[in-house]
Amino acid sequence: MSDTIKSAVIEQLRQIKGPDLEGDIVSLGLVSDVFVSDGRVAFSITVPAARAQELEPLRQAAEKVVKEVEGVENAMVALTAERAPGGDRSTPPKPAPRQSQRGPDEQAAPKPGVPGIRHIIAVASGKGGVGKSTTTANLALGMASNGLKVGVLDADIYGPSVPRLFNVSGRPETASGRVLKPLEGYGIKVMSMGFMVEEETPMIWRGPMVISALTQMLREVAWGDLDVLVVDMPPGTGDAQLTMAQQVPLAGAVIVSTPQDLALIDARKGLNMFKRVDVPVLGIVENMSYFLCPDCGGRHDIFGHGGARAEAERLRVPFLGEVPLTMKIRETSDAGTPIVVSDPEGPMAAIYKDIASKVMSTIDNPEGAAGRAAPQIVFD
Repeated sequence: MSDTIKSAVIEQLRQIKGPDLEGDIVSLGLVSDVFVSDGRVAFSITVPAARAQELEPLRQAAEKVVKEVEGVENAMVALTAERAPGGDRSTPPKPAPRQSQRGPDEQAAPKPGVPGIRHIIAVASGKGGVGKSTTTANLALGMASNGLKVGVLDADIYGPSVPRLFNVSGRPETASGRVLKPLEGYGIKVMSMGFMVEEETPMIWRGPMVISALTQMLREVAWGDLDVLVVDMPPGTGDAQLTMAQQVPLAGAVIVSTPQDLALIDARKGLNMFKRVDVPVLGIVENMSYFLCPDCGGRHDIFGHGGARAEAERLRVPFLGEVPLTMKIRETSDAGTPIVVSDPEGPMAAIYKDIASKVMSTIDNPEGAAGRAAPQIVFD
């Protein structure tokens, strides 16, 4: 079925003329591999870098004809702006100044936030496997338990796990036009690429497609009024992190790490990346800080202990707390009943609620980042 839809999509795209109205975008080789899964179609169109904004109608036209294909429920089309090989590089583009180098009258125009959302925070890690998504879910639930209206955006395109953590599944309904309704779990509004594709489907996407997907899930979702949107970032320092920094005025980032040196090296990269693009680091969480034996109750520092706290002190950023490695946190996460909802009065839930309170107290103060202009990204 997917192959049939893919072939039909390609035929439809042959109707779209190239940038100079000669030939079609398929014959000209401008269309990337077409990804099809459960009625969702995604691809990119390569256009000259200097004409990317001018050719936005071409992208819209391609999206329109693809949606007319039988079996297509939604289409995600991105423009890939690439400089032609051997192009004129004698006069390199002048980089934008860093925000910290601008004078008081040279601030960038504020990037628009998402209507109805007071604060947007990113939960990030330098590497995978440190419990970032579990931290995201329990942090969001901790905020909600304090009376806040909360949403979660699963920006981990390549490994979306938020649907399982919140025990929600299904396809988002359309509110109007391209706008989707988020699903809901435990009172939290949730949007994830995991709702669009099957759990076993690999996401083999280039950067522009990641950016397009994140932008759509952020700005074309009926989030309603939220006190905070918590974004579960993919690990590392790539397109997703830069997209979020460019697209919206992030209130800040929470860095998740385990105590051992190897994890802290990667966490340091993530922290420095956010600092580089002028996104406030709200603090570091030391996850899997120590192991609590379910049989004897003894404590074991399997991964060492205190490394994240020491790193926070060294880098002069807040240390938000230690989350132990316990069977109960692992079991409840796998079951889709995070510890903050399955044992709300327990000691583990109290840790997450305390971290949530520290984060909100930071971004709610008058010196916080709400309403701040999104930074310009500078590459040296």
